[in-house]
Amino acid sequence: MSGGQESKPAWRISHHGAVDGVTGSCHQLSLADGQSLLIDCGLFQGAETSREGASAERLAVNFPVGRVRALVVTHVHIDHVGRLPHLLAAGYRAPIICSEASAKLLPLVLEDAIKVGFTRERALAERFLEQIRRQIVALPYKEWQTVVDGEVELRVKLSPAGHILGSAYVECELRQGSERQRIVFSGDLGAPHTPLLPAPQSPYAADVVVLESTYGDRCHDSRRDRRQRLQAVCEHAFGNKGALLIPAFSIGRTQELLYELEEIIHRNRQRAAAPGVRWEDLDIIVDSPLAADFTSGYMQLRQHWDAEARRKLAAGRHPLDFEQLTTIDDHATHLRAVEYLARTARPVVVIAASGMCSGGRIVNYLKAMLGDPRHDILFTGYQAVGTPGRDIQRYGPKGGHVELDGQRYPIRAAVHTLGGYSAHADQKDLLNFIGRMRRPPRQVRLVHGEESAKRALAAAIRERHPGIEVLVP
Repeated sequence: MSGGQESKPAWRISHHGAVDGVTGSCHQLSLADGQSLLIDCGLFQGAETSREGASAERLAVNFPVGRVRALVVTHVHIDHVGRLPHLLAAGYRAPIICSEASAKLLPLVLEDAIKVGFTRERALAERFLEQIRRQIVALPYKEWQTVVDGEVELRVKLSPAGHILGSAYVECELRQGSERQRIVFSGDLGAPHTPLLPAPQSPYAADVVVLESTYGDRCHDSRRDRRQRLQAVCEHAFGNKGALLIPAFSIGRTQELLYELEEIIHRNRQRAAAPGVRWEDLDIIVDSPLAADFTSGYMQLRQHWDAEARRKLAAGRHPLDFEQLTTIDDHATHLRAVEYLARTARPVVVIAASGMCSGGRIVNYLKAMLGDPRHDILFTGYQAVGTPGRDIQRYGPKGGHVELDGQRYPIRAAVHTLGGYSAHADQKDLLNFIGRMRRPPRQVRLVHGEESAKRALAAAIRERHPGIEVLVP
């Protein structure tokens, strides 16, 4: 591999999202002749926008798509794929390349995204979904796929990223004569001990790495510590005879939490979770039809699980479908559950979307229960600036309030945050991703992080690898 100048072959990287924040991921690798590759096309959330003006309210794709030869989807979270309907509306008809597991999950995500944020007209939504299915190309991990073939050849390869099922980082190889350049887009990298998923392995080499930095300024708890803290938060809530509300994205975080809760119940089956409350008698409620669909998808894709999870299955345990688990599908039952739990404050765990409290069924639970000190709310994932989740996290411990659907609600419930349950790599993991390459890159570009996280990670990379140029676009 050559470490030559970017002009041989000539290429450039543009960012259409996840530059000044952590949502709206969309990056473009362009060749000198104008042909290009798009990596992700995600939705903005909260107060975040792109430098082109796209925001949670302004979703149009504001860059030309005529010479985009392929879109590579790193994983199916909405902040990485949510603008895909708008990309198609702008005329994009080239391949949508993703992993085999993502190819099965992507239509589920986009069906919901289209209904919520694009159109409620069923016939139009189905046309978009059918078009998307036609364009999806399922690429097995570790196999190269040629995207541009000519004087300059561009090919891509996916490798497991350990973030959610099907997640991948993308290696792009550019060849022009004897010159070769390799650019890696990390997507969202997972922590080494994420439940259900094998840990990500670094690529052998790269010239340039576009690296996420969500938790570039901190380190997570160990898996053992975070499970103990999750158990302690549950027991605190149950000791108050109240419910524990966990906002969680329907795919990834919900399944990881179920996996860990099953383990806690299994280990403490005969123990009391609180006076008069035994662990084996607790109810775990998943109030999200979409999460139920994804959990079913996870179970169908168990060949992609890690060895630990497969051992549990072989031993007769069902970490995503255990006895204490109840799923709420229809809206009427959801409303009855909210009213019942708000009135009775029964000890129970409720997992509901959305993960940043910016919509979904969790909002009804918050409206009904945030003002009651018997209840607890637990954040296990990143809360973007401008989202209700961030406001609850910030103002809840001070006895403040949050605005939900234009109305203020006091926060009297206890507020907890477990950073260790993030599906994102922390600073140590991100440094290891770079440091474990046999041939480290000459340049790292930091995206997908707040300014403080990018600054801290940039300083840490420069200290550990003085020869690497670190850019913050």
